[in-house]
Amino acid sequence: MTQTQKILVAGATGTVGRQVVAELLARGHAVRALTRDAARADLPAGVEVVQGDLTEPDSLIPALEGVTGLHLITFGGAYFAPLETGPRILELARAAGVRRVTVLHGGGPSLLEDTVRADDGVDWTVLMPVEFMANALEWADQIVASDQVREPFVARLSAMVHEGDIGAVAAVALTEEGHAGQEYVITGPELLTVGDKVATIAAARGREIALVELTEEQAVAQWRAAGHPQDVIGFLLEAYGNTPEVGRTVVDTVEKVTGHPARTFARWAAEHADAFTA
Repeated sequence: MTQTQKILVAGATGTVGRQVVAELLARGHAVRALTRDAARADLPAGVEVVQGDLTEPDSLIPALEGVTGLHLITFGGAYFAPLETGPRILELARAAGVRRVTVLHGGGPSLLEDTVRADDGVDWTVLMPVEFMANALEWADQIVASDQVREPFVARLSAMVHEGDIGAVAAVALTEEGHAGQEYVITGPELLTVGDKVATIAAARGREIALVELTEEQAVAQWRAAGHPQDVIGFLLEAYGNTPEVGRTVVDTVEKVTGHPARTFARWAAEHADAFTA
């Protein structure tokens, strides 16, 4: 049996952070969850919730006491800006005796991630998931309102990953040997088009959903109406219209690291069917 360890999870109330917390608990480890607003954390019983802010590293000093592992994200603060505090965070982590660190890759260059990779005082692992299955929740309002999904580039392929599998890989890397210095691309078990995703959600909720393909111009207008800034719109056009190979290639990281196959989108849709039902 794995010896019980205490792990500090930053970003514990986020999409992935909650899954890291849940997986660590399921594996019998003590979890300390770092959040900027402890009163609103709403985390499972048994989790020690502590208040702190990655943009103010010294606020982490009490939270780091007695932990063996640390899960980090690359952004922080009220506006989710890239963190510039990586060197101080790692300095404090080493001083506290942290042995293992995981970093959730943020999709681009990051001072925090670079700092972790360059640190030979901890066993680090970088987690590089592709598209989250949870991104499909962005369709929930339009599905509930109109039984439609309106999207461009509907033939695009995605190896989207269940956020629970990201949490599972993180939990193993934080508590077991053999993952130091690894960069783990994490995907689901299958390639899906937009049509595949819509059909899977429809089956899970027991009601048909129409897929309406938008032109680029129509998509841009829709995103602007939703309040997306121009840089986000540009990112979406590139990511959807020219999906990088890594985002449309299935790899077996989940099974290799955790011993269990990656979870399917059908499973995710069944777990979240209520979100798509009026």
